[in-house]
Amino acid sequence: MRTKSLKKNKINVITLGCSKNVYDSEVLMGQLKASGKDVAHEQEGNIVVINTCGFINNAKEESVNTILEYVDKKEQGIVDKVFVTGCLSERYRPDLEAEIPNVDQYFGTTDLPLLLKALGADYKHELLGERLTTTPKNYAYLKIAEGCDRPCSFCAIPIMRGKHVSQPIEKLVKEAEGLAADGVKELILIAQDLTYYGLDLYKKRNLAELLENLIKVEGIEWIRLHYAFPTGFPMDVLELMKNEPKICNYIDIPLQHISDNILKSMRRGTTYAKTTQLLKDFRAAVPGMAIRTTLIVGYPGETEEDFQILKNWVEEMRFERLGCFAYSHEENTHAFSLEDDVPDDVKQARATEIMEIQAQISWDLNQEKIGQTFRCIIDRKEGQYFVGRTEFDSPDVDNEVLIDASKHYLKTGEFATIKIFNATEFDLYGEPATN
Repeated sequence: MRTKSLKKNKINVITLGCSKNVYDSEVLMGQLKASGKDVAHEQEGNIVVINTCGFINNAKEESVNTILEYVDKKEQGIVDKVFVTGCLSERYRPDLEAEIPNVDQYFGTTDLPLLLKALGADYKHELLGERLTTTPKNYAYLKIAEGCDRPCSFCAIPIMRGKHVSQPIEKLVKEAEGLAADGVKELILIAQDLTYYGLDLYKKRNLAELLENLIKVEGIEWIRLHYAFPTGFPMDVLELMKNEPKICNYIDIPLQHISDNILKSMRRGTTYAKTTQLLKDFRAAVPGMAIRTTLIVGYPGETEEDFQILKNWVEEMRFERLGCFAYSHEENTHAFSLEDDVPDDVKQARATEIMEIQAQISWDLNQEKIGQTFRCIIDRKEGQYFVGRTEFDSPDVDNEVLIDASKHYLKTGEFATIKIFNATEFDLYGEPATN
């Protein structure tokens, strides 16, 4: 029996995966709104668009489960239509169409005009980066490039996102100006690879010139760099970071491993010695910068010796921020031809061991912050706390600064000067500083 539908012709966009998917969903919603559509993000609606992730096994499972959940709701008459887009759909469309045929239509990562048409909307070329942001009002992602030209053996991104394509500086500045006009104070620059920015358009690595233009945008007070590839990193960016207060002393640079054997098999184009020197150069150029990295354990052929090299290196380098993932054996990648020979329980144990080392490093570094004062952006109020971040912390993945809301009042979306009086591994506790 068909139950009563939700509000007619309201489109509910559901986002899975990374910040790049968040950005894509925001662009989709901006286009829908410009066509006069009633659209919301992860709220109720009778038309559902699921923006999927297809990167590693856990993400793929979450995407498939979400599709099945909404197909079931469609069969119950709770929703009327289900559309699927994003990386999983790009990568596995024929399989998905065969296995889950009750989805109304599947779209790939470059099918936005077709998806809009299916939703009864027109693709509007004049919308220069205008979108419905889903993040707290004070920060927004700025995608400066799409795709990737790197040959990393474990990664399916080029299959799903294509070759590297940089966005022109003028377009990005205009987009930043629009975000600033809406109250955004922090831009988080994202791409599969920031390091490569500009090579296709300007025939040189041009991240520094882009930053020089973005810092002129009135209203933007912080600019944060995410996902820089280590090989060929444009070092002129560090000089800007050191001298320009708007550029956060922070970089997310996924390094994946450090054993020379594994780096070679991963086709990373670097070595233990080069990577270690690069990090030393970073810290010499910008004293006090926060370096975030991600690592993969359990890659094919990773021996106990390789893992010990990685462990010792993590202890030595003392990263401010670090995430660790168990290797996922992905079809159509170069590494798929290798034997996935590290057992799952060993992969998980190694990931846990790395994160335990990092928890202790993070504890030690956070204890040093007690008694210090930081300029923080206040993202939200949650429970009894106002939740903020320092320039050394990115949303969702890094430390948060918690301020007791029963004792202090702060405006969300604004900056505040906070003195730290306590700290755990991943949280700082503070109070407004008094002069």
